[in-house]
Amino acid sequence: MRPFDPVMETIARYVEEREVGSPEAWETARWALADALACAFYALSHPEARKLLGPDFPGEIYLQGARVPGTPYRLHPVRAAFNLGLLIRWLDYNDTWLAQEWGHPSDNLGAILPLADILSQERRQKGLAPLQVKDVLRAMIQAYEIQGVLALENALNRQGFDHVQWVKVASAAVAGRLLGLSHEALLNAISNAFIDGPSLRTYRHFPNTGWRKSWAAGDAAARGVHLALLARRGEMGYPSALTAPQWGFNDVVMGGKAITLARPLGSYVMEHVLFKISFPAEFHGQTAVEAAIALHPQVAPRLEEVEKVVIHTQESAIRIIDKKGPLTNPADRDHCLQYMTAVGLIYGELESRHYEEPIALDPRIEELRAKTEVVEDPRYSRDYLDPDLRSIANAVQVFFRDGTSTPKVEVEFPIGHRRRRKEAWPLLREKVQRSLEGVFPPARRESLAYLLLDDPNLLDMAVDEFVETLTAP
Repeated sequence: MRPFDPVMETIARYVEEREVGSPEAWETARWALADALACAFYALSHPEARKLLGPDFPGEIYLQGARVPGTPYRLHPVRAAFNLGLLIRWLDYNDTWLAQEWGHPSDNLGAILPLADILSQERRQKGLAPLQVKDVLRAMIQAYEIQGVLALENALNRQGFDHVQWVKVASAAVAGRLLGLSHEALLNAISNAFIDGPSLRTYRHFPNTGWRKSWAAGDAAARGVHLALLARRGEMGYPSALTAPQWGFNDVVMGGKAITLARPLGSYVMEHVLFKISFPAEFHGQTAVEAAIALHPQVAPRLEEVEKVVIHTQESAIRIIDKKGPLTNPADRDHCLQYMTAVGLIYGELESRHYEEPIALDPRIEELRAKTEVVEDPRYSRDYLDPDLRSIANAVQVFFRDGTSTPKVEVEFPIGHRRRRKEAWPLLREKVQRSLEGVFPPARRESLAYLLLDDPNLLDMAVDEFVETLTAP
């Protein structure tokens, strides 16, 4: 066998050989599982998400297919990965990773859980023990690590491409591990994930912002499963997918910059992942919303007197969520720093309903947006990339026409940051419990909340039994 590019070889060896020894990573992974499922349950109340769920053709039934939590669907695992990945990502409320490239590592659960479910059913048919929830958590830790470490120094966004490429690579790798692929077959799947190439970021930016940004990760997770299944059938791989002159990923996608792994693969990303607990909004603006809500009592009574709002932020926020001009839909609004800050100042809160009409038509929001200045703070930009800090700082100050102003309120670390975990866990518990209300009858909510958050036997539970408890009638 021709040697594969070292980056692909390292990823393959990692998922095959590396065991997770970090208690913090295991604990955080359990919270991440509950959080991602909560995001999916919340999304089920949104018609634009629900219309994309289910089989491609009415009447397409898999009697032993992969279940989609919160729904009655049994689907092919590729289609199930799209369904679950779409739901987890829909509201921009799932966990986040910020670096040179950003993304949402729990997107990979769309690939992991349905595949583990159908494999467990398959194993029972053969008289073998099913996979356990601990296998799902291990796959999550590894997928987070692959996606997150690739994101540290490989900025697809600077080339105009979307971050879900790293979801595709990570999902293909851990799907291959779950399928028990040989080393060569695993490399074949990973190389095809790189060769697929990334999608354009067009759907995330004015004037084309749209719903695709809410299903792009589900699409990437599904593609990762598909490529792993092809590898299981013996489909070939491409050893120099990254480094081939002129035609490889490095030259075509990265403009000649070599893809690198900035640190050894372990459990760093899961330990440092950012939970999006307080606000369903793009993460670079989370601390701006927190600052705006703190200022709400001083500003709300004086909205007509506001001369300007100044937001001090990091360079990455300026690049992707500093938006001027019209905002045409909720997908546009939840990625606008000025919009989410204005809502916090006016309403003292920010929920998904604030991106929808009629609230989105409140003229006060657009008036504050027009008066908002966004300024880079070089320290915020440095600390954002510092591996020991990983801050996502914003500061907000409001100036009035009479010459007075509010204090400049600075928030460096959002509630979901590793440095604020003690504050985060009670709020995350509430988030999970609330998410069950719109999906399951009262009699099931308490038992499901206990299972997800407190049951000491969860990790040893069979995956197919676990998913069965999450299936809606």
